[in-house]
Amino acid sequence: MSVVAEQVAVPQESLDEVQERLARVRWADELPDTDWEYGVPVGLVREQVAYWREQYDWRRWESRLNAFPQYGTEIDGQRVHFLHVRSRRPDATPLVLTHGWPGSVFEFLDVIEPLTELGFHLVVPSLPGFTFSGPTRERGWDLDRIARAWHTLMQCLGYERFGAAGNDWGSSVTLALGRRFPADVIGMHVTQVFAEPEPGEQFDDPAGIADREWYHQNMSAYDVLQSQQPQSVAHALADSPVGLLGWMNIVFRGGLDLDFVLTNVMAYWLTGTVASSMRLYYEASRTGRRLRTGDVPLAVAQFADDYRSIRSLVERDHQGLTRWTEFAHGNHFAAHSAPDDLVADVTAFFGGL
Repeated sequence: MSVVAEQVAVPQESLDEVQERLARVRWADELPDTDWEYGVPVGLVREQVAYWREQYDWRRWESRLNAFPQYGTEIDGQRVHFLHVRSRRPDATPLVLTHGWPGSVFEFLDVIEPLTELGFHLVVPSLPGFTFSGPTRERGWDLDRIARAWHTLMQCLGYERFGAAGNDWGSSVTLALGRRFPADVIGMHVTQVFAEPEPGEQFDDPAGIADREWYHQNMSAYDVLQSQQPQSVAHALADSPVGLLGWMNIVFRGGLDLDFVLTNVMAYWLTGTVASSMRLYYEASRTGRRLRTGDVPLAVAQFADDYRSIRSLVERDHQGLTRWTEFAHGNHFAAHSAPDDLVADVTAFFGGL
C-alpha cells in the first residue's frame, strides 16, 4: 500500500462557482407561521446563505485542516484520505477516529492536538465515498467493508493493535471493527449505539422509549430516504449548494456555529460526494446495522442534544460495556461542541485499559 502526502487545495474557480450559484438561488415556497413543522424553515436557510455569501471563508478552514499531516492511499480499490498525527509520547496509544454523515474530518479539528498531547497516535480517515475519500465507484461499501479497510490502514501504518473511536456512522464503524477484529482492537469509544429492540422485546426505559418514538416520527426522514433511494434526492442536492445546505440542516439543526455547518456542507459540495456518501445508508440497510462485539471493551459517551442510546439494548449486544457517561450539554457533534469533555472521556477510558 503506497501512501502519498497531500494537502487540500480547492481551485479558486470552484469557490467562485459556489458564489455564483448562491447569487441566483430560487427559494422554496413556504406556509406562514410553520417554523420547523414541515421541515427546515426557509428563513433559517436565507440567513445562512446571506452569511455564506458575505462572510464565510473556506480558505481559513482549509488552512486549519492543512496544519495537520494528511495522506492519500488506495485500499480495496478505493481512494482513502486520512490525517496521521503522531504523539510525542513514546507510549502513545494508536487510535483510529471516524466521522459520520453529514460530518467530515473537520468535526475533529478541536480534539486532535489535545488527544496527541495526552498520548494518542491519531489516524483520522475520511469515510469511503465521503468528501476527500470519494466518490466510491462500486457497490458494497458497507460497515464491514469499511472496517476491513480501516484495519488494513492501521496495520500498514505499523499499528498491530489499536483503539477505535467515532461519531454517527463512525460509531458504527468502530463497533464493526471490534466485531471483526476483536484481537486487534483494544477498546471502542462511541457517542451513539444505534441498537433497536427486537419485535416484542421489552425494556424498562420510559425516557428512551419516548425519545426513540420522537426520533422516528420527526427526525428519520433523511435516514429512510437515503436508505431506500439515495440517488433520487442526489440529483437535486448535487445541483444546488443551497439545497444541500437545507437537506443537511435536518441533522445540523441547533447548537452549532454556522462556520462549522458551512464547512462540512462545502466539503461535500466541492468534492462532489453527496450521492456516494448517501449510498452508505443504502448499503448498511441491506447488510444489517445491528452490531454485536462480544467482550471487546466499550465506552459510550452520551451527550445531551443527541440520539439517545438505550443502555439495556447496548448491554444486550455488547458484553464488553465498561463505561457509560452522560453529559448535560453537547450535541451530535460532540468533538466540536464539547471537545474538552470528549477528550477527557476518551483519555479516561483508554487509560484504564
